[in-house]
Parts: sequence; C-alpha cells; structure tokens
Amino acid sequence: MPPPRALDIARERNLDLVEISPNAVPPVCKLMDYGKFKYEQAKKENEARKNQKTTTLKEVRLHPRTDEHDIGWMTRKIQDFLAEGDKVKVSVQFRGAEMRHPDIGRRLLDGIAEALKGSVVIERPPLMEGKIMSMIVSRASSSESPKKQNPPSTGKAPATTNNAVTPSTPVHTPESVNAAGPSKDG
Repeated sequence: MPPPRALDIARERNLDLVEISPNAVPPVCKLMDYGKFKYEQAKKENEARKNQKTTTLKEVRLHPRTDEHDIGWMTRKIQDFLAEGDKVKVSVQFRGAEMRHPDIGRRLLDGIAEALKGSVVIERPPLMEGKIMSMIVSRASSSESPKKQNPPSTGKAPATTNNAVTPSTPVHTPESVNAAGPSKDG
C-alpha cells in the first residue's frame, strides 16, 4: 500500500502510522495509538525493574591490630550483608610498619573465612593490592538467609515473663535453678 493511502487510513481511524521494520523490503508499518503503546511499554519496564534484584558490593575494612571482639562484630555484620543478598569485600588496610607483616593480614582474612565457612563462597581469595589486602565473599547458593528462617513451631504458647519455669522436660542448668527462685527446704 502506498504511504499516502496508509496515512489517510490512520487519520480516519484516529490512530498513528508507526514504522516497525524500516530495513524490510517493503518497509513494514502498523496502525496503532502510539501514546498508549509507549505508556504500556514503560509500565512493563517498571514492572521488570521492580522484580529484579540488584547486588551491591559492600566493604568491611579492618586493620592488622583489630581486636578479637571487633572481628566478631564485623563477621556478624558480613553475615547481615550476605543475608540481604549483597557481596562483601573484606579489606585489611596496612599502615606504616604493618606493611612488613602481610602474613598477619592473611591470617586475619583466613580466620574470617573460617568463621563464615559453609555459608559463604570466596569469590576472590586474599590478594594484596598496594597497602590493602582484600578478598570478596558472597552467599553460598544453598544457604538460606537467617532473616527468612522461622523457628520451628511446637504448637505451644510462648513462655511467659514471670519467674516460673515450665519446661516440657526438666533441665538442670544454673539459669533454670536461679529462675525458679530459692528453694523452701533451706
């Protein structure tokens, strides 16, 4: 059909003449409401963007002389980042004379990897880059995030906050003895 005839038909139906395949012989055109088409296309793109998960790279920085408690805290923070689906770059930054002892940083990173063993995959092993030694870890595909796990339901009501302890089987631990209060015998 000649282009002027197609334009006349489009004007009669109050639609737009849109060229679909300009490189085809003859070129392919379509009658449509172009504004509505663009709106639906944008809506589909927004839906696709909403459903996609973006992975970001978080970084945790340490130093060779970082205390054990701080390392434990950072390890828990790494687990939180991994539970959110992010990758984590664990870095040990060396300053001054610490540069002469990269083995301390490697032991530190190996210790963190050992603490996270089973729940992470080491994507890049410890590598020295200038004054910083770093490794990249991500969540293992089989591990489930701890925030999504629910405790197993026993079908019983939750424990009350008073001092009486009513376990299903008696457990003799210092906490349960202290929680029951002093005995009346003596």
